[in-house]
Amino acid sequence: MKNKEKFIFISGPCVIESRQQTLKIAATLKDIASRYPVKFIFKASFDKANRTSIGSFRGPGIGEGIKILKEIKEKLQIPILSDIHSPEQAGILGKVLDIIQIPAFLCRQTDLVLAAAKTKKIINIKKGQFVSPEDVRYIIEKAASTGNKNILITERGSCFGYNNLVVDFRSFLIMKKFGYPVIFDATHSLQRPSAKDGVSGGDRQFVPSLSLAAAACGIDGIFMEVHPSPSKALSDKHTSYSLDKVESLIKKIMKVRKAVYEKT
Repeated sequence: MKNKEKFIFISGPCVIESRQQTLKIAATLKDIASRYPVKFIFKASFDKANRTSIGSFRGPGIGEGIKILKEIKEKLQIPILSDIHSPEQAGILGKVLDIIQIPAFLCRQTDLVLAAAKTKKIINIKKGQFVSPEDVRYIIEKAASTGNKNILITERGSCFGYNNLVVDFRSFLIMKKFGYPVIFDATHSLQRPSAKDGVSGGDRQFVPSLSLAAAACGIDGIFMEVHPSPSKALSDKHTSYSLDKVESLIKKIMKVRKAVYEKT
């Protein structure tokens, strides 16, 4: 294969629902990842600060969330990722997280991007639903201006009218030209934002097809929110992928990746 870098596999629940469940999901994903040539990164949000409704579940908060993420990191010996929502959180979370994520809705918040990048940790920047792939270069420039070149860019769909997202597969090829790893968020990209009476809907059934298509475009990694019982998830239950189906999909993705980078 021409691409010698390991495929990046970022996965975990949308939000921390409980310590026990989160630990179990992390352990299961680590076991799956160990059987494939991937770099596994566990993700989970401690606070879903951008929920549509005030009554929606947000998570345990930063205090309890850090404790759980730190325990997973130390007990399972795996890198962890979570998102931040204010510059002040960068310094706090930078002491625990291996990768700091900038949420899509906040990708143009200059102070937030700079604060995250100044930690010198790897930064995963979600491309906003309202941002063209060409304009991602300006977000990269903000982060790189701090001297931090450890940047990932994640595609998570683009607004298509109201309450709907689509994936423009040209974006992978355009953003790869900027010289940083490009990740595909296979679950958030299938959201139907706020389409279910104050809750986001989605089309989980398309996760496998879009993931394989993205792999064919030469993406560097996949981002996937998973849950043991997606229909019971407290956040993104319409798009989270079933934990028991993850290995089958990863196996197929790796076959496509091999075909893409295979020497002719």
